[in-house]
Amino acid sequence: MRRRTTPSVTASKKTTSATPNGGNSLAVGRRVLAIEARAVQAMVKRLDRSFAKAVDLLYACKSKVVVSGMGKSGLIGQKIAATMASTGTPSFFLHPAEGLHGDLGMLARGDVLIAISNSGETQEILQLLPFMERMGIPIVAIVGRMGSTLDTMSTVALDVSVAEEACPLGLAPTASTTATLAMGDALAVALLEKRGFKEHDFAQFHPGGSLGRRLLVKVRDLMHAGAELPHVKETVSASEAILEMSSKKLGMTTVVDRTGALVGIITDGDLRRFVQAGGNFSKGTAGSLASRRPKLIGPDELAAKAVEMMERYSITTLVVAESPKRIVGVVHLHDLLKHGIV
Repeated sequence: MRRRTTPSVTASKKTTSATPNGGNSLAVGRRVLAIEARAVQAMVKRLDRSFAKAVDLLYACKSKVVVSGMGKSGLIGQKIAATMASTGTPSFFLHPAEGLHGDLGMLARGDVLIAISNSGETQEILQLLPFMERMGIPIVAIVGRMGSTLDTMSTVALDVSVAEEACPLGLAPTASTTATLAMGDALAVALLEKRGFKEHDFAQFHPGGSLGRRLLVKVRDLMHAGAELPHVKETVSASEAILEMSSKKLGMTTVVDRTGALVGIITDGDLRRFVQAGGNFSKGTAGSLASRRPKLIGPDELAAKAVEMMERYSITTLVVAESPKRIVGVVHLHDLLKHGIV
């Protein structure tokens, strides 16, 4: 009796990057990116004085910039509002449907509305417009069809129309949402520059981010001071200096004179060099081991400056001093790493 054999399924499997219709996924990706890039590039060519007018209107806003849009336009609107809020333009997102059911109470005279609609005929957006007129709230429309109702009823309209969507069915908003997002970024950056918004201002709105830490945290916030500050008098033995270094666990100690003024520092490197030179710890003093010209930084300097100095001089600690002789602490590279300054 012949035994039936079952062909191996795994052996016949073949990995392919082809899509179900036979197209190549890499080619599809490139096509989508090319379409969206052309959509943005087309806006560059047709950007006109309407954009400058919109920026002036938003800059002159005495209250808040309110961004509104439905569906995918609403998602883009949330990002635009967030970008503006973080770059010095007070703004928030208002869902138009929620606005029609009570949230219009968030708006006030002096606000400016950015209304987003690809068709320019989104009903929830259009239903907001009479209220805006009654309140005297100007409207900046970001619209995909000039001549639409939203275009004609707005104070100023910005054209984000696209020649084609990247979706082959022409249904999913793709190039149009990219164009809208790019226009929102253009408005936010133009406002940022018009306000003279700087890195420090940005950090104020991002205290929890890495930029905020680098631009807001000062040396005094991270330094070892008081009982944590390693220090010995220059007259003590080298052995006592080593004990101080070991107990404070910073790999160094400051060396002071009888008045408490800074004389120098002793580091692990100084100890190695002392041994290599044939030095005798039982006979040496802290003053004889000390490096006499340590690098200093002020307590109110930014922690980021401490990082820059450590990198420049290839060192891991800095003496924090209010004057060349008056030390108030020590800051170590590990402290900067632990707090995300590096």
